[in-house]
Amino acid sequence: MTAPTTTTSADTATRSRSTGTRATRVIGVVTVIMMGWLVAFGLGFSPADRDQDEAVRIMYVHVPTVWVAYLALSLAAVCSAVYLFSKNHSLGFDRFAGASAEIATVFMALTLVSGMLWGRITWGVYWQWDARLTSFALLLVSTIGYLAVRGLGGSHHQRAKRSAVVMLLVVLEIPLVHWSVRWWRSLHQEATVLDTDLDPDIDGLMLFSLFVGFIAFSLLYAWLVLHRTRALAMQDMLDDEGLDRALAARRAEGAPQ
Repeated sequence: MTAPTTTTSADTATRSRSTGTRATRVIGVVTVIMMGWLVAFGLGFSPADRDQDEAVRIMYVHVPTVWVAYLALSLAAVCSAVYLFSKNHSLGFDRFAGASAEIATVFMALTLVSGMLWGRITWGVYWQWDARLTSFALLLVSTIGYLAVRGLGGSHHQRAKRSAVVMLLVVLEIPLVHWSVRWWRSLHQEATVLDTDLDPDIDGLMLFSLFVGFIAFSLLYAWLVLHRTRALAMQDMLDDEGLDRALAARRAEGAPQ
């Protein structure tokens, strides 16, 4: 006979504070599948480039990470604006903005690293003070500054208000980064897929592999931002509980004995 399974209050509390749901688990599984597809197409089925040969395969990481970084920052800005200009000032929008900005920072770092590796192969150096590289590095530093602002003291709503203002300024740098290759002399090539003529100059299988990369990394972003948003919500709850306990202890100290 097997012993009956008992559920402790600690186990219940742990499950109630889990950041995972059935939806996030499904997204996680689909993300793993799409990442497998990306590896198969990026390293196997997609042909080598005529000029860059096998180095072109870095594109299947470099370009999708740029896309996710822009997407994450744009959504963070939208949520910041909703918090700032709505009547109820829901902290859920602030937490989503913070989570999205954290993930954008990671993807921007991946973009820079993959771009430097690609640059070493095609340009012969890891870094040039090129308009695209410099403006993108400035965007990364600005986003890190936004995260630093979120870490300053104050209440949740004070954090949300100042962070929202900073994010609305940070997101203005995205057009500067995107159009820098046309506004200034740049070593970086112009957009291949998101060009103004909407006619990608790229092989069909390469384009499909790149599309798989967009989907895979977008799903990864969705999975990460859902988990991180819930983690930030739990952190806020823990902070509130700690404040409540501190206030209760303070009142107890002043109460007559």
